[in-house]
Amino acid sequence: MGNGNPFTLLIVDDEQDIHLAMKRFFARSPYRLLFAENGMEALDCLSKNPVDLMLLDLKMPGMDGMEVLNEVVDSRPNLKVIMLTAHGGVQDAVAAIKLGATDFIEKTAFPEMLKQKIAHVYQMWQIEHDNSQLRDQLTASFQFDDLIGDSPPMLKLKNMIARIGPSDASILIQGESGTGKELVAQAIHAHSSRKSGVFIPVDCAAINETVMESELFGHTKGAFTGADQPTLGLIRSADKGTLFLDEVGELPLNMQVKLLRTIQERTVRPVGSTRTIPVDIRIVAATNRNLVEAIALGAFRQDLYYRVSAMTLHVPPLRERCEDIVLLTRHFIEKLSKRGAAKELSDKAVAVLCSYKWPGNVRELSNIIQCAMALSVTDAIVPADLSGLSMSSASASDETVSESASLADYEREAIRNALDQTSGNRRSAAKLLCISEATLYRRLKQYDL
Repeated sequence: MGNGNPFTLLIVDDEQDIHLAMKRFFARSPYRLLFAENGMEALDCLSKNPVDLMLLDLKMPGMDGMEVLNEVVDSRPNLKVIMLTAHGGVQDAVAAIKLGATDFIEKTAFPEMLKQKIAHVYQMWQIEHDNSQLRDQLTASFQFDDLIGDSPPMLKLKNMIARIGPSDASILIQGESGTGKELVAQAIHAHSSRKSGVFIPVDCAAINETVMESELFGHTKGAFTGADQPTLGLIRSADKGTLFLDEVGELPLNMQVKLLRTIQERTVRPVGSTRTIPVDIRIVAATNRNLVEAIALGAFRQDLYYRVSAMTLHVPPLRERCEDIVLLTRHFIEKLSKRGAAKELSDKAVAVLCSYKWPGNVRELSNIIQCAMALSVTDAIVPADLSGLSMSSASASDETVSESASLADYEREAIRNALDQTSGNRRSAAKLLCISEATLYRRLKQYDL
């Protein structure tokens, strides 16, 4: 994978029969196998080798499995541990899970159940390594600090931007309102051969229809009453650069016809002129509308759609990349901090932010944090500062948490939802909630979950 190391499995058991069985089970697997007969050998092996998953026997002479787990749970947070237990040792195995083990299996359940559990860990390892490799590639190729996020959806988006940016093809950016479509357009421009040229944003929904033609295409002197001087218009102003047409689906049909002609012929005819003027622009358009539906309704021209969507990018909504919420929040806090150190985020505030549905996406998050910074009277932002959030939308299920629910009830329900979504995997649940595993363990104990 990214670093060239194979998936490494360390089997720690004092029974030679188990070692032999493991060698047979995984003879044709892609795993690298290491073996240890006791706890001290296991720790020594871990100190000398990169290990991704450890199968750890609970009961061994000398240093037992629980003691080994105690040694590694804090020092090696990325190491996955599956406890091996004899029949009747389930209670001890559950205690190991509470301490930080990933899973447990009874030895009587060999071999198919074990193969399935290891295959699942291996699959997660592959995904993480693929993402890590993508991050390494993007570190070298992607240079746009304002587009924040390293969740898998954002890594894919950044990778696409880095790949298609250098081309001169028209690009259509699709995404919900507030997802940052203009930032994506700016990133495309920054990775293009036109990056030394201008980036001209046009909000198609904000221009008054009566002056839209003049605003876009310019006009000659005397073209209409009040036209005392000729103007270039926004399209010609973007010459040798990028023209960003935000909310392109809001363009009136008559403007769509003129824009289509400009894109096809690479010329502009100003209002009041009989001649056309060459223009060299790259078109990047964006919309939160379904343009295919708009075409079916006769509200958008199909030929223009094909012209502006030679390539299409989808910007994921914030609810699909919860891993980025804390990164974005800290970015906004740092940006808004006028003096002194930036405020911290309390664990409870993080849990609230990560459980909210974010209908307004990144724009809403920015507004919420701006409000929280103004309300906060301590060194940390706490849930009480997040007064702009609609508590009825904050849960993964509208029916499970009411607006009057206490923070404890709300937090308990958020944890339950996260565990349900991750099939009880606490590491994944902590990641989904954007909190540390240690914090999650404390909450599980606090709420008796």
